[in-house]
Amino acid sequence: MRARIRQKWRPPLALVIGGTLAAVLCLPLIGVGYFRVAGNVLGWGETAWMIGWMAVVSTAILGFLLWRLVLRPVTALTAHAIAVKEGRNDAPLPPHFGTPELTALGQAVADMGATLNNREAGLRAFSAHVTHELKSPLTSIRGAAELLQGELDTEDRARLLATIQTAADQMQGQLEALRRLAAAREPLGKGPVLLSTVVEAMETGADVRILTDGPVPLDATALKAVLDHLIQNAVAHGANQIDLFVSGTTLRVTDNGSGIAEGNKGRIFDPFFTTRRSSGGTGLGLSIVRAMIEASGGEIDLISGASGAAFEIRF
Repeated sequence: MRARIRQKWRPPLALVIGGTLAAVLCLPLIGVGYFRVAGNVLGWGETAWMIGWMAVVSTAILGFLLWRLVLRPVTALTAHAIAVKEGRNDAPLPPHFGTPELTALGQAVADMGATLNNREAGLRAFSAHVTHELKSPLTSIRGAAELLQGELDTEDRARLLATIQTAADQMQGQLEALRRLAAAREPLGKGPVLLSTVVEAMETGADVRILTDGPVPLDATALKAVLDHLIQNAVAHGANQIDLFVSGTTLRVTDNGSGIAEGNKGRIFDPFFTTRRSSGGTGLGLSIVRAMIEASGGEIDLISGASGAAFEIRF
């Protein structure tokens, strides 16, 4: 899940810098003016001490403000960026920053780090999966090729050629999976589009009900792709009814299928994780949905539902 920086009022960076420069400019003038006014009351030594303490106190206040509003957020951003580069997660960003400009920068850095981590995790999972899955077809091709070098009758030769073709199809499927996963990480089209407009044009194997209609900040093609994956996943798990609910920038999708086992809830978005491999499941549907949503700056989470599965998408 992407980190969210809490929005609190802070003075703009221009005000901080402008105020500091104004203070540096005005304090000596105030001291000189007071010296002239109080010159007949205070002696040279007392006036010098007073101006000196004014400078010390003002410098301390300005130093604290600059540290609190500028230096500390920049230091935290630097530490977080270094941690992300090194693959560590021991340098979280502070909950809020000193100025609106640094808040926006902090959120951009957090989003960038989350995107890079998600892509790296996806590539790592895909590499591990492909390495494992390609062992079997490669072994089949190698064995069939060795046998084909000998003398075989027509039936055995046809069987070995079929084995090679099946193995080649499996390898092609892995490459196609990589293409779909990579394409899902491209930013989706911007909307908004009315939810009912997209659903009415869809053909699904279930009864799709719109409980609350509203605009979704995606274009029609992107929203259709997201809903297609979610509905197909629900139907594959026994659902015949899907309910959609829009509230502000949140889209909720629920179904009446068999639901998700407690032990699998933390893995359902992992690439290639599936409980239906024996029936042809690839484990890419939900990971592609998450990649598509995150590419557009949104989030998707599994939430508690009365029955079946329930997903909440926030933009």
